[in-house]
Amino acid sequence: MKLEKLRHSASHVMAYAVKQLFPNAKIAIGPSTEDGFYYDFDTMHNFTPEDLKKIERKMHDIIKQDLKFKKIKVSKQKAKQILKDEPYKLDLLKEIKEPTFYQIGEFIDLCKGPHVKSTKDIGAYKLMKIAGAYWKGSSKNKQLQRIYGIAFETKEELKKYLAFLEEADRRNHIKLGKKLELFSMHEEGPGFPFFLPKGMIIWDELMKLWYEEHKKAGYNFIRTPMILNKALWEESGHWENYRENMYTLRIDEQDFAVKPMNCPGAMIVYKEKHHSYRELPLRIAEIGLVHRHELSGVLNGLVRVRSFHQDDAHIYMTEDQMKDEIINIINLIDKMYNFFGLKYHLELSTMPKKHIGKSSVWKKSEKILQESLKSLKKEYKINPGDGAFYGPKIDFHIKDSLGRTWQCATIQLDMSLPERFDLYYEGKDNKKHRPVMIHRVVYGALERFIGILIEHYAGKFPLWLSPIQVRILSVADRFNKYAEEIKEKYEKEGIRIDVDDRTESISKKVREAQLAKINYILVVGEKEIKDKIVTVRKRNNEIIGAFKIDKFLEKLVKEIEEKR
Repeated sequence: MKLEKLRHSASHVMAYAVKQLFPNAKIAIGPSTEDGFYYDFDTMHNFTPEDLKKIERKMHDIIKQDLKFKKIKVSKQKAKQILKDEPYKLDLLKEIKEPTFYQIGEFIDLCKGPHVKSTKDIGAYKLMKIAGAYWKGSSKNKQLQRIYGIAFETKEELKKYLAFLEEADRRNHIKLGKKLELFSMHEEGPGFPFFLPKGMIIWDELMKLWYEEHKKAGYNFIRTPMILNKALWEESGHWENYRENMYTLRIDEQDFAVKPMNCPGAMIVYKEKHHSYRELPLRIAEIGLVHRHELSGVLNGLVRVRSFHQDDAHIYMTEDQMKDEIINIINLIDKMYNFFGLKYHLELSTMPKKHIGKSSVWKKSEKILQESLKSLKKEYKINPGDGAFYGPKIDFHIKDSLGRTWQCATIQLDMSLPERFDLYYEGKDNKKHRPVMIHRVVYGALERFIGILIEHYAGKFPLWLSPIQVRILSVADRFNKYAEEIKEKYEKEGIRIDVDDRTESISKKVREAQLAKINYILVVGEKEIKDKIVTVRKRNNEIIGAFKIDKFLEKLVKEIEEKR
């Protein structure tokens, strides 16, 4: 709370500085954020990086004055007079019954607080960037200019965070994706990624692992259409509850939607035939291509896109099978994440305001999820009101090597959609019964998961995932034939390998192989051809020595099989 107050106060100081430097600027909102603050402005002047430096200097002058944050309560009529020249604040005032202001020096702002006592209590800060932002988040409204800043209690904390940002930028998946030739983004398809040959190797390896583990876990696989008619989406509740995120079109005078989720298609598959209790639990999985409308301002490489492949599964079961099935899914997700060395924490999200189904059913579903987690002795926290509109869920938040968390896997318990779609199975009593349904993903969006992995590994993928696992460097042309013989032998065992036989120095070839993040670099020259060996170094420049050709091949195969 202390840091939140500091950052909120810093946003006011920044707005004060902007008003002093650009008196005609109109102020909108300026909250604290997870790592700092921002403020939105409406001004004819286009802010530049140079302006940020000027604003920072002005903030420094304001803070030095040790100005007290004064809380002022006024009538709504008086508030209107104070804000007569601030149209965005007047818009906010319409929703406020008892207006509260905070004042520092000559700057007064409509705000409920809280704030630090004085400007001198604001610690270390830095203005970071300028971005566009629509008023109230709607593209129908005017676009404002948003200035972002970060703030901490001490200069040491600020310095540490700036170092973190520098490392995060070094790992940026968009930059690495281009540098390593994994994927690309183009203005012809904003939010729609293009995967390149090397990126497809990572994609295929992830899919191979996914299919293998799901076969072991008893899943069946399907593929459903990308475009389905409006009636289906009305039946599922998506047309009413998710319409703003869907792409729609008309075919033969009928309304259709490009699927934002795979579940309605899985319902149709279930309804194709009658089911017996003996078939349950029935686990149906699909790598489904879905499309969801995202505002252009939030698109971000692979981690925020408009089209992605979701590794969905829909599981139909009896009520007494729910707990065991949830436990099985948690164990499967845990196993999958272990392949990548990913740790996670769990959140249980409960009934949102916008939902379908009875409250009593929601409470029952939430209780089952809690009991399953307790059975596995899994720690979790409650995320109230953040469930899917059709049921509560368990979310897996993975932690990457920089300590950042990403929500990926989810388990959603659904007792509502089976009712809407009139799903049933024949019980032991030969009567119709309603199945319970689970929606779940492991990777989540495959594109996003790859983006996370790029940053988690900083492009240095484990051997089994690397697009190029080994590169052979030939010291001179006369050793090229030997290099090609090794390449051919290794390729037969499935190793992804290439040869650099250019007439460049070995040091330059080594450096370029390291920049390409290739796991193992093999050097062949006079000694190697004489002794039928390879000299091996890692991409971190560690020389691990000479190996017989077959011995090193065995080492590679074992490392890949074990997915170290």
